[in-house]
Amino acid sequence: MPVISVPQAFNEEDLYVDLRAVIGRALFLKCEGFNFAGSIKLKAAAEMVAAAEREGALTRRSILVESSSGNLGVALSIIAASKGYHFLCVTDARCNLATRLMMEALGSQVHMVSGTESNGGFLGARLDYVRDLCATDDRCVWLSQYTNPANWRAHYRTTAPAIARFFPDLDVLFVGAGTTGTLMGCARYFRRWDRPVRIVAVDSVGSVSFGGAPGRRMIPGLGMSVRPPLLDDAYVDDVLVVEEADTIRACHRLAARGFLFGGSTGTVVSGAADWLERNGHPGLTAVAIAPDLGERYLDTVYQSTWVRDLYGDDLDGDAREPVLPPRGAGRGA
Repeated sequence: MPVISVPQAFNEEDLYVDLRAVIGRALFLKCEGFNFAGSIKLKAAAEMVAAAEREGALTRRSILVESSSGNLGVALSIIAASKGYHFLCVTDARCNLATRLMMEALGSQVHMVSGTESNGGFLGARLDYVRDLCATDDRCVWLSQYTNPANWRAHYRTTAPAIARFFPDLDVLFVGAGTTGTLMGCARYFRRWDRPVRIVAVDSVGSVSFGGAPGRRMIPGLGMSVRPPLLDDAYVDDVLVVEEADTIRACHRLAARGFLFGGSTGTVVSGAADWLERNGHPGLTAVAIAPDLGERYLDTVYQSTWVRDLYGDDLDGDAREPVLPPRGAGRGA
């Protein structure tokens, strides 16, 4: 069974799962989903709002506006509610229903774009809507997670130092690439650390972040339809690109061991397992970052009809047979 490492004085920054029993290689998964927002995006949200407040951009009449596929929207909903700001999240059809309902329950307004911009996909359409909104209403304050340096600074200040403290002998770190805030914050921190750490970015097939061809992506979280403005390739040692079918397989494999993680985590674990199979060796200390948990993906990644409709029947091969037959089965006519 995978081993959960928790210090005596519980700190959500120091919760890791040893995946050796799941993937057959030593890999520690840093679990970022155990906060009020349920994802690593709470860090970036808090840092960006604090920066806007310091700069005087936010007032009581302000309306926070952000484009998000889900997790950042939830994080900003929580912060906005706690501080008394209005918040509008601009998202698209890939945003999970549970995530949309959560934002609305927290008092936020959610706008779903109905189409795609020709060059930028769903993201392009979302950004166009945000720009138009900000141009016509001076109350709107766009935090812009895609360009805001506070995004990566949050992880330079919190995520990376926490990993360094828990794993002083760290050799390789696997980080999913979306806006690349987490990736760039961790990469910048470990570039200045006292020992070399290999930074491996994990992306989705269909993302153009690292020069790949654009394509359909149905699982929110990782990948971009435009090159991330925050990305600096000089800080990245390797790039792994994972098919969404392999993302789903990894999620189901983890769930079969009792760990329900989100789609981004499935992508990172799938990529890390492949890299370790080719490059791992005894004694290597490897860590991967799990951005969120899996409850918000129950109607997508963990829903058999959704999976079959998008990826075919072959992904059902990992499903476990029921222990008991359906009620009434086996009875004589």
